[in-house]
Amino acid sequence: MGFNTTLLHAGVDKEGLGATLPPIYQNTAFEQASAADLEGIFNNRKPGFCYTRVGNPTISVFEKRITKIENGLASVAASSGMAALTNAFLNILTSGDEIISSASLYGGTIDLFHDFEAFGIKTNLVENNNWEQIEAAFTDRTRLVFAETIGNPGLDVTDVRKLADIAHAHGVPLIIDNTTSTPYLIKVLEHGADIVVNSSSKYVNGSSNSISGIITDGGKFKWDFEKFACLKDYKKYGPMCYIAKLRNGYYRNSGACLAPFAAYLNCLGLETLGLRMERHCKNASELASWLEDAYPEAKVNFPGLKSSPWHKIAEGELNNGYGAILTLRLGSKEQAFKFIDSLDIAYKVSNIGDSKTLVIHPASTISLHSTDAEKEAAGVYNDLIRVSVGIEDIEDLKADFDAAFKAINF
Repeated sequence: MGFNTTLLHAGVDKEGLGATLPPIYQNTAFEQASAADLEGIFNNRKPGFCYTRVGNPTISVFEKRITKIENGLASVAASSGMAALTNAFLNILTSGDEIISSASLYGGTIDLFHDFEAFGIKTNLVENNNWEQIEAAFTDRTRLVFAETIGNPGLDVTDVRKLADIAHAHGVPLIIDNTTSTPYLIKVLEHGADIVVNSSSKYVNGSSNSISGIITDGGKFKWDFEKFACLKDYKKYGPMCYIAKLRNGYYRNSGACLAPFAAYLNCLGLETLGLRMERHCKNASELASWLEDAYPEAKVNFPGLKSSPWHKIAEGELNNGYGAILTLRLGSKEQAFKFIDSLDIAYKVSNIGDSKTLVIHPASTISLHSTDAEKEAAGVYNDLIRVSVGIEDIEDLKADFDAAFKAINF
């Protein structure tokens, strides 16, 4: 099936009562026919559901749909994008291990890496696509490489294939955060990534009504069970060893489960992901081009513009568009704030991926806790604003931004 057909039909139970949407199993726990059945489920010897913190039928449908559109082996849904990242990392990390990560990251992820320091886990931040710097960062304790497909808010585009080749040459997996791109633009598992994480609170959901995240394993990485000793007990599960450990370990014990109602709302959002992304990307491209022509001094940054240093990589990797986020630099923090406050249609909201256009000042919000050096490496400046372009009529967005520019006499 094609992308949009899959979104509509994958996971639908046509053998049941005829419902075309997954029922909401708002249960804490599930009764079994016998104590032996319950024991079998707890021991992973029998399929079924026992407790929603471990698994739930509504959440399972959402996981299967994401697995299908990512072309993965299996997925695990979590209570937030940050919970998904935390689980994806800690599933294979122990004290003394190291991460190599692009420095161009969402500020919350940088904060998470600092939190890991208390557990003896070090992160080496490197310039994205700087292959010499990346190679030099490897040590005998490196256990994974991480990057965002399109940096948020730096908008640098990762060469996933080349980064995957480098990670695999050193015997470690590549984990990619694909939130800003979604599988509509790129299926990173097909480009060599091993594990993909999506903050499904964003484009997957589409309406800013649920917090959630999801981890999808491609099942193709050849794990060295001496290097990744924490996976040894799960070797018998073969390609499923990463997911088996995740479900039976940190994910279950940390209580990072997704709520069934949130999974249901995400399934609703998924049905229109392709249509929305098509409009998001079209609007972003048109708005960015118009802004670059009308207000070149605003330093428009968007991967779809030929002026972007990442345009060539984006052309080679992304399908159907260049994403739906752009940034502007307006000369000062005061100008940036005044511009944001002068917008009428755009919402002042610290999210991306909503059907509505959202605008924020990253330096004072999502990157607030980053150091000055970390902000600069992530493409965050005091005069920069981030625009998550929605699906409104493009002429209305142009008029709104034009009026804001006039309000600050830019």
